[in-house]
Amino acid sequence: MPSRALAFSTLLSSHGTTKRLARRRTTPVLRAMNSPVGSDPAGAWIEENLNAGTITGQKFMGGSNWSSAYTYQTSSGQSFFVKTALGRTASEMFEGEALGLRAMGGTKTIKIPEVFHYGELPGPPSGEALRGGGSFIVMEHLNMKGAVDPSELGRQLALMHLSEPSDPNAQAGKFGFAVNNTIGGTPQPNTWCDDWIEFFRERRLRHQIRLAGDANITRLGDTLCSKMHKLFDGIEGGIKPSVLHGDLWSGNIAAIDGGKACIFDPATYYGHHEAEFGMSWCAGFSVSFWTAYNSVIPKAKGWDDRHDLYTLYHYLNHYNLFGGSYYNQCAQIMERLNKKL
Repeated sequence: MPSRALAFSTLLSSHGTTKRLARRRTTPVLRAMNSPVGSDPAGAWIEENLNAGTITGQKFMGGSNWSSAYTYQTSSGQSFFVKTALGRTASEMFEGEALGLRAMGGTKTIKIPEVFHYGELPGPPSGEALRGGGSFIVMEHLNMKGAVDPSELGRQLALMHLSEPSDPNAQAGKFGFAVNNTIGGTPQPNTWCDDWIEFFRERRLRHQIRLAGDANITRLGDTLCSKMHKLFDGIEGGIKPSVLHGDLWSGNIAAIDGGKACIFDPATYYGHHEAEFGMSWCAGFSVSFWTAYNSVIPKAKGWDDRHDLYTLYHYLNHYNLFGGSYYNQCAQIMERLNKKL
């Protein structure tokens, strides 16, 4: 499969890890605060609510087509991670991220950055050139460096998937999430559904197929959607709602504290735990990762074919965001599964 370098440039994030981002300026810029903090709602909220002193500077860490990242420094020496999105309200862009991080963090398994606040933004921090409505989110800043222990990552991720859901709907066996969110820049619908196969068919595959608006993708997708249930023969009754990161690739995984795993930038929902690995083509999970994960959650019969199905969702999303060679990847997966089924 083609490298993500075909569609993305690599960028050093404010957490010190590579991030999946569309091509834009990539040089971090440190600014002293020389404009009133009142003109910066994110900075004002930090000063008023986090007992960290005044904002003394911020570092622009880069951005994508849908958001920009900053590190804010304070007079107490404490730093915070802030993301902004122009042209999108907090409910559109950051509510889902905040609730997703809190849902994963509530399992007390793998490390998740703490969310302090999200809100509306009348303009970018420190008077950036672009203007207009938008939103922001303030999070814990983590010192991310070194290499993740793959065994620890696999085990902690499996324990997260086995954790009791915090949402009453998921506790009752429903699949979805409290709010719709985004996968990259694409809206991701999460309306609750009693049946996993129906949820994934309608809220994931058909949603992306409609966005693609391509006759061949629609034809192949309609055929696949009509018989994808066969991929779940023998395991339907065993599928329980697990809290999922939803966009788990190497750019959203980092090490803290000497190899302890941390994950961030989610597209969270409650779903089949196997769906977590639809982005594994860009995650580089090692043998030791899988050994640790499967020691907690053994691989079920038919995993490989379902993995193709779950991968298809992310390839469709990449095609809708970036076009190019992802079209062929989508078509090939659908043709292969349609032939097999």
